[in-house]
Amino acid sequence: MRAAGSIPANLYGHGTENMALAINADQVRAAIRHGARVVDLEGAVKDKAFIRELQWDVYGNDVLHVDLTRVSADERLRVTVSVELKGQAEGSKFGGVVQQVVHDVEIECLAIDIPEKLFLRINDLKLGDSLAASAIQMPGSASLVSDPDEMVVHCVQPSAEEEATGASSEGAEPEVIGRKAEEEEGEE
Repeated sequence: MRAAGSIPANLYGHGTENMALAINADQVRAAIRHGARVVDLEGAVKDKAFIRELQWDVYGNDVLHVDLTRVSADERLRVTVSVELKGQAEGSKFGGVVQQVVHDVEIECLAIDIPEKLFLRINDLKLGDSLAASAIQMPGSASLVSDPDEMVVHCVQPSAEEEATGASSEGAEPEVIGRKAEEEEGEE
């Protein structure tokens, strides 16, 4: 099946019988590349489905199997979405280091409104401050399911170890191998 350009898939949900499908590999790759989470199935099965899980080969290059769940356009789903930081923290201008503690949050939204990623603006993040999951702006019909008080990002003063290693390596010159031997040979 894979050699013929198809990927095996399972379709389940909505109280309907589970089905084994063969999906065109190029269409699966295109859906993944464009960040699609909900796809329209055509052919023997005409349904709207949520890409629940992808099984990749050992190198992470090719999709080996797809699990799909039937959904309707007005159905609300719980999904995990990645959080991307936008902007430059004000605290980083004063030597602070921005550390993202949480990279994914769980949201609930309509099947047709699933975002590819969520964005958190950090422009006003001062040294010593943090931003919680509640600061993430939810698009469309999305609502936060994860703990709203969970810290996502903070701006901290670099630790003494980081400062010490950074200071000692700034003015240091690399040792040139062979220079001493050449100087000693020239003196003789």
